[in-house]
Amino acid sequence: MASLEQYHAKRDFKKTGEPVGKVSRGKKVYVGGTFVIHKHAATRLHYDLRLEHGGVLWSWAVTRGPSLDPHEKRLAVHVEDHPIDYAPFEGIIPKGEYGGGSVIVWDEGTWTPETDPAQAMKKGHISFELNGHKLHGLWHLVRLKPRPREKRDNWLLIKSDDAAARPGEDILREAPESVKSGLTIEEVGEGKTADGKKARVWHSNKPATSKKARAAKRLGFIEPCLATLQRDAPPGEEWLHEVKFDGYRMQAQLAGAEVRLLTRTGLDWTDKFGGEIVAELGRLKCTDAIIDGEIVVLADSGVSSFALLQADLSAGRTDRFLYYVFDLMRLDGEDLRTEPLVERKQALQDLLGKQPDNPAVRFSDHFAEPGKVMLEHACRMGLEGIVSKRADAPYRSGRGLSWVKSKCTLRQEFVIGGYLPSEKTGRGLRSLLVGYHEGGKLHYAGRVGTGFSMKTAADLKKKLDALRTKTSPFDTAVPKGKGLAWVRPELVGEVEFRSWTSDRIIRHASFQGLREDKPAEEVVQEKPKAPAGKADTKAKPAGGKGEKFTSAKSTGAAKTVVKLSHPDKLLWPQEKVSKQGLLDHYALVWPRMKQFVVNRPLSLVRAPDGIGGQRFFQKHASAGMHEKIAMMKDPTDGEEILFVRDFDGIAALVQLGVVEIHIWGCTIDELEKPDQIIFDLDPDEGVDVKTVRAAALDIRTQLDELSLPNFVKTSGGKGYHVVVPLKPSADWDEVKDFAHDFARALEQAAPDRYTATLSKKARTGKIFVDYLRNARGSTTVAPYSSRAKKGATVSMPVTWAEIEAGLAPNAFPIGDKATLKRLAEADPWSDFFKQGKPLKRG
Repeated sequence: MASLEQYHAKRDFKKTGEPVGKVSRGKKVYVGGTFVIHKHAATRLHYDLRLEHGGVLWSWAVTRGPSLDPHEKRLAVHVEDHPIDYAPFEGIIPKGEYGGGSVIVWDEGTWTPETDPAQAMKKGHISFELNGHKLHGLWHLVRLKPRPREKRDNWLLIKSDDAAARPGEDILREAPESVKSGLTIEEVGEGKTADGKKARVWHSNKPATSKKARAAKRLGFIEPCLATLQRDAPPGEEWLHEVKFDGYRMQAQLAGAEVRLLTRTGLDWTDKFGGEIVAELGRLKCTDAIIDGEIVVLADSGVSSFALLQADLSAGRTDRFLYYVFDLMRLDGEDLRTEPLVERKQALQDLLGKQPDNPAVRFSDHFAEPGKVMLEHACRMGLEGIVSKRADAPYRSGRGLSWVKSKCTLRQEFVIGGYLPSEKTGRGLRSLLVGYHEGGKLHYAGRVGTGFSMKTAADLKKKLDALRTKTSPFDTAVPKGKGLAWVRPELVGEVEFRSWTSDRIIRHASFQGLREDKPAEEVVQEKPKAPAGKADTKAKPAGGKGEKFTSAKSTGAAKTVVKLSHPDKLLWPQEKVSKQGLLDHYALVWPRMKQFVVNRPLSLVRAPDGIGGQRFFQKHASAGMHEKIAMMKDPTDGEEILFVRDFDGIAALVQLGVVEIHIWGCTIDELEKPDQIIFDLDPDEGVDVKTVRAAALDIRTQLDELSLPNFVKTSGGKGYHVVVPLKPSADWDEVKDFAHDFARALEQAAPDRYTATLSKKARTGKIFVDYLRNARGSTTVAPYSSRAKKGATVSMPVTWAEIEAGLAPNAFPIGDKATLKRLAEADPWSDFFKQGKPLKRG
């Protein structure tokens, strides 16, 4: 029997203007009737779906609102029945009362169930047709299987794939206003009414205070625009590319003198970050604004680090927080979301104006060169990836295709469902058991056993112990372990990992930190759109059963006991170069190569399924790697970095499907003292190779004039690398400053040929002298390394005479006659480090 007891118990009708109402007894049986969707800016913005039945309004809180896309399943939490009198309610529920915030009638009309609604409610699947102002066609409400100790009654709201479906469209953004008054949720929150009068704010027998008046003027939260994961960055001039930050997405709301920082779900985290960010935002010259950006902490390498951000939050440290801003949705009372991205960004840059040195609020600039180029640069600099955005697109809340993200490594949020305690006293955790939601169930995704310090592990275990439960939250059996503990699946952790297995289990996973800004029920498996190639479901992990390698071509130059699984697997299918073929190449070049890779921090390009399949950039060590791949902690941020001590380490890399080996410009013993300078000549499309060769020779001349030794190698692509050996004395900043000054001098001497600026506009028809490889943590491809390019080419050290004779940048494919001939001749880099000199400025 319908009841309003819960509804009445939660409200004080002396303070709120919501109708008291009663159960309607007009009919014994209802087959459909009124429906209404209230848009409700409470603690968190959501939409309330209400269906008339049995004299009341059945009600669901739809966290992200209804979607016209049949592929979008929206969480709908079944809440207490409401009186039918509630249907036209619109106004402000006072702060401090249940559901405090502004409410509008976003849509209304009639609903018609396909079957008896009471029976459908019991079965947990209600199919119904809506006939409203905004919503039409067939819809489904499907109850999710409750998890252990689950208190909420969770359902999914799904649009049927019929004539009323609109895949890819965002009705919430396109039609945000009330169908009753024509006002937006923000306008109602500011106290406006349809007749232009002030709305009544309900309170307890007192006039509204100035404090409440200020609160009523607060801006409504805008659900952020989210990027869709894609394997490759999009090409085309219609795209802009930005750095993908590794921090907390944050919406800044400026209203008068008040500044608020809201998470991606609308939580107010102003007090967490506070300090200088809020002060700088408060100094902006505007009456109001809503800004989109990300708060980060930068490591010494200049790359954002989520681990450092988490550590600072835990320690209450605020002096390193930076707010990178990249979009502007509202300014001085004007909604800018329908304006093109480029115009919104220009308005944002104008709003920031001239910034002080080292500001806490920084404009996130963008680049317009090809996405592939930007992603390669981002990965080489140790960044997480890039976000590509259509320059002409409006700001659309939710996940769409006008923003796409491309990553150097695989990384996403997972729900924590259990843990294994450490067997060592005081260590807290051995590993976490994680999963993601799919089809209303929590799917097990594997274990995460690295990435947490002793303090992090102890703090995390304390939080997990408060969530202990007796039963597994996962939908399938999970491998057992000593002391295995189950927890309620409420905590969300960010995890970096290397690949998915055929059973959709993550491999080599590393914990990055808790994500308090994302609800557990929204965590799903991130799947790249339009995957390039299929995974080899038969591939086995490193160290598995396989063939022992003994190089037939190396004539004893290098051998290893590391086993290759599937040695005939083609890493370059078109060129027929297999894992064994790649290992043969390294065995042949090892006597020359080892001085450039042994005991040196490495970054890797991996393509386990061949270069036509998924590739990812790996910059840190991970669990499960072969013991011949050595690991050490970076003293600046505690991150695991990897290196090799001998040829067995190289063989272990080949076993992992590594197709490019990149090196830092230093050794593990001198992490802060680089021993080389790299100038990467990167020509714009259309610049012929003859011009690039001339540029390399020009750089040689300039370096000779500075009495700096210099060597050259082919890139294996379309350019050359000019490298200067150093005696390790100068630090990274000094080396990078010299490289930058040198590149700028080239640009000034021949502005028609060179540029020291990365942007596409600056490099049109020119050669970019890439000096950015000379920062701490940045990398360049190692001498003799293979390249993940057509032709299976090698980055080959050569002589200047060969460059003068017209040698092409991609002249040396693996196993080719030209390559074997070059390797049979004298080693042009044999005394590379012996020729190094200290870098002297001035």
